Amino acid sequence: MIDTLLPAATLLGLVGCGLMAGLFLAFSTAVMPGLRRLAPDAGAAAMQQVNRAILNPLFGVVFGGTALVCLVLALGAPFSGRAGSAWIVGGALLYLAGSIVVTMAANVPMNNRLDAADPAAAAELWPGYLARWTAWNHIRAVACTAATAALAVGLWA
Repeated sequence: MIDTLLPAATLLGLVGCGLMAGLFLAFSTAVMPGLRRLAPDAGAAAMQQVNRAILNPLFGVVFGGTALVCLVLALGAPFSGRAGSAWIVGGALLYLAGSIVVTMAANVPMNNRLDAADPAAAAELWPGYLARWTAWNHIRAVACTAATAALAVGLWA
């Protein structure tokens, strides 16, 4: 059964990883550099609003749905007997570690601290937040890009 579902699940995971790679790349190359150009109080306030706006159903489906698909791929692909299953497992684990774990362990706690801060405290937090958050986001972008590539190789094999 897993052998027949694996190609479709891999394609779904590949698309989800690609979408997340694009989102993280956009933050690394445009959103955060743009916010860096603002005064600290304005940059912090803007990021607070971005962090609130991204918590929406479409983002949840792509971010969380891709995690669910990748979990299924990581657990099921080794039992499929298909060529390329190691690539599929590797891609799935890259997404889970590089997107989900990094987001929950690094970016979300920083977002929560920034969100809870009053405007003056948020402006003080902003320079350190900006540097650390962006660095972790670069890792997410690279991990999701690598996951997309690994899933593509696994699907093609």
